[in-house]
Amino acid sequence: MYQNSTPYGSGGTVDRIKRSVSTSPSMAIIAICILSFMVELMPGIGSLYYQTFWFDPSHVLSRPWTLVTYIFLHNGISHLFVNMLVMFFIGRALEQRVGNKQLLGIFFTAGILSAVGHALMSMPIFGIYPSPIVGASGAIYGVFAALAVLEPDSRVYVYFVPMKLKNALVLFAGLDFLMIHSTDMVAHIAHLSGLFVGLYMGYRIKKIQERYWKGPRYAGRW
Repeated sequence: MYQNSTPYGSGGTVDRIKRSVSTSPSMAIIAICILSFMVELMPGIGSLYYQTFWFDPSHVLSRPWTLVTYIFLHNGISHLFVNMLVMFFIGRALEQRVGNKQLLGIFFTAGILSAVGHALMSMPIFGIYPSPIVGASGAIYGVFAALAVLEPDSRVYVYFVPMKLKNALVLFAGLDFLMIHSTDMVAHIAHLSGLFVGLYMGYRIKKIQERYWKGPRYAGRW
């Protein structure tokens, strides 16, 4: 009799990764972002791929799909690593708190409205000129903010300093607000747009859950 008993071998590891991606939207998003970044690095097609799917406020009407696709592009390995690290911890915590469908709803709503916020504010009157953006930061800010509303006293580490989740959110929001007119090539308006979306959606979910917990007649919709 032959029995395959190698749960810790390469096959077991691959199977665990597949199960994780198939059951966790946060892990699926991470996987898509990593695969997308690998395409960006391909000689010949990487640059075309990047420019086809980034979000450019000047062409939003002719390329509406970029309101979503820009989320999965990243400008360098450090940009990808930081976003995916936050998504791994914060995204998985939120999906366990509210469920997979609501996690996806928050992520994509915040991501899309981050791009819209960037486009609306990309006007000379505001001192901000239209420029293409890439990255999941705005969407992840939404996830971060929603979790901060639902679990404000959860502990996180910010540059190895422990603090409450709500305090970490205030810290990052303050930094983005102060850096709006900087020349650091970071879309701070998009970050703040995603943050406000997450705050609103987190507040809505919290209120609905509170009603639901008071009695069996309330449905947990938002």
